[in-house]
Amino acid sequence: MLVAALACGACAAFALRGRPVGVASPVGLLTRVWAVLKSPQRTRDTVALRRPPLKLPLVEPRIVVTKSRRTLDLYSDGRIVRTYRIGLGFDPAGDKMKEGDGRTPEGSFYVYVKNPKSNYYLSLGLSYPTDTHAARGLRDGLITKEQHDQITRALQQKIGPPQNTSLGGLIYIHGHGSMSDWTLGCIALDDEEMKELYEAVPKGVEVSVKP
Repeated sequence: MLVAALACGACAAFALRGRPVGVASPVGLLTRVWAVLKSPQRTRDTVALRRPPLKLPLVEPRIVVTKSRRTLDLYSDGRIVRTYRIGLGFDPAGDKMKEGDGRTPEGSFYVYVKNPKSNYYLSLGLSYPTDTHAARGLRDGLITKEQHDQITRALQQKIGPPQNTSLGGLIYIHGHGSMSDWTLGCIALDDEEMKELYEAVPKGVEVSVKP
């Protein structure tokens, strides 16, 4: 459909001007369109590369995500040392309630896993669901008492809580672009910025996600 639409545009230009417009083929059209679509990511990655490098190791690093601003602030020694643009879940307003709602969860988390082989470039796994989500899920009948207790025990041990309940799971900070709210609930950064963040923070780092 995209090729057809562009081809029709080329034909119209030919008819109006009486000469070729310089578009050789549908393949050429797609190549040009793909370059346009990719250019925002490339531009942002280029800007990221031009920043002075972070001074590592960070001192008492922590992460603060502000959903309404679409930003992720990286702190070291109580100061913001980086602010990254982010994309959220496809239905970002409000806290995550259950699996499949498209919301990015809010609250206090820690990174329980770092995945260098993520399908989304690199990723940091967040300790969702929290105690708050578990208590609400139990109250609303979304999870059992046993599931609730499994979640709370995991959080006490600072490991990954169960990811397969009706509350949902697999919430990550990962790459592949901040251009829009396109994830299923994760927090997405542009790839070069994700690389910098991934290398800067250790497993266990605190993450606060605010409305």
